[in-house]
Amino acid sequence: MDKRVFIKSLGIGGLALAKASLPVSAAAIAEKSPSLEKTSIQHRVWINPDHKETAAVLQPRYAAYRKAGITDIMFEADSEVHFKAAKANGIKAHRWIWTMNRGEKELLASHPEWYAQNRKGESCANHPPYVDYYRWLCPSKPEVVNYLKEQVEKALSLDYVDGIHLDYVRYCDVILPVNLWSHYGIDQSKELPEYDFCYCEQCRNAYKEKNGIDPLQIEHPDQSPSWRKFRYDRITNVVNNLAQVARQHKKPISAAVFPTPEIAKRIVRQDWTNWPLNAVCPMIYHGFYRENVSWIGDAVAEGVKGLHGAFPLYAGLYLPDFNGNYTSLAEAVRLAIQNGAAGVSIFGSVTPEVLRVLGESA
Repeated sequence: MDKRVFIKSLGIGGLALAKASLPVSAAAIAEKSPSLEKTSIQHRVWINPDHKETAAVLQPRYAAYRKAGITDIMFEADSEVHFKAAKANGIKAHRWIWTMNRGEKELLASHPEWYAQNRKGESCANHPPYVDYYRWLCPSKPEVVNYLKEQVEKALSLDYVDGIHLDYVRYCDVILPVNLWSHYGIDQSKELPEYDFCYCEQCRNAYKEKNGIDPLQIEHPDQSPSWRKFRYDRITNVVNNLAQVARQHKKPISAAVFPTPEIAKRIVRQDWTNWPLNAVCPMIYHGFYRENVSWIGDAVAEGVKGLHGAFPLYAGLYLPDFNGNYTSLAEAVRLAIQNGAAGVSIFGSVTPEVLRVLGESA
């Protein structure tokens, strides 16, 4: 499945194990993890590899990528040919995986009980929100955490895979970017119960054990700081567990996240500044939020400030938002770097013009 089919189809473009480990700060864990190079500006790109392409075709392409300052590629599917062609040109090849959003038919059929439930009691297994492929797992279930660890273990065991890149490592969007509201005919000025997750029995019982109340009995659960924090911590625990697998393989772990710490926490329950990563790629897709290019710099500055130097930030740029205006793209790259980004991460068609812009900044 292509990344964010949901978005592209609109034409404008997403606790614990039985013995949970104690919380550890992102900075402390990052110190123990393999570091990514920070010697100069470095760029990244998200790619869904074409399995029909040969090494002969890929060699000059990835050589041009590296010359333009692209040092890392996140591949959405396993392709030994693509991975090795990238590596042969000095580019790190990361396996990009969908994390909490898993709609495989086999998984839905064998473990429907693993899926998250909304505030109305509907399960993602048979009531996916927004679009059919939105099938969100519940992070409270030990079986889910173990399943995801197995997926990461499988990917990192391949000798041609340099690292793991997490996507959809969050809850379902309780509020969509404002540019999508009209498409669905919904007003999400407030959190609506059909998009608010997870209220399964396991989540509710765990929260009640700690806080003395079932979240369904809270008058305004969307305004409860402790209920929000509970869910931040559930996702953070998943990342902690996957980071342990990456460290065992001595390979880096990174993630695609929502554009700023505040937006990520508010609409998808991501507390990414406290994750044990080696790098983060906030998707600062300005068009989705009806913002100008200047907002990219503001979003980068907010993220860098929140990280306190724990690991580098690469500003995710969505090329269709620039409508072929490479002057604006160059300005976005400049603003990202000026505000503390280690580089940018590109989603879209990497044309010679895009490579020229990146090369001028590297």
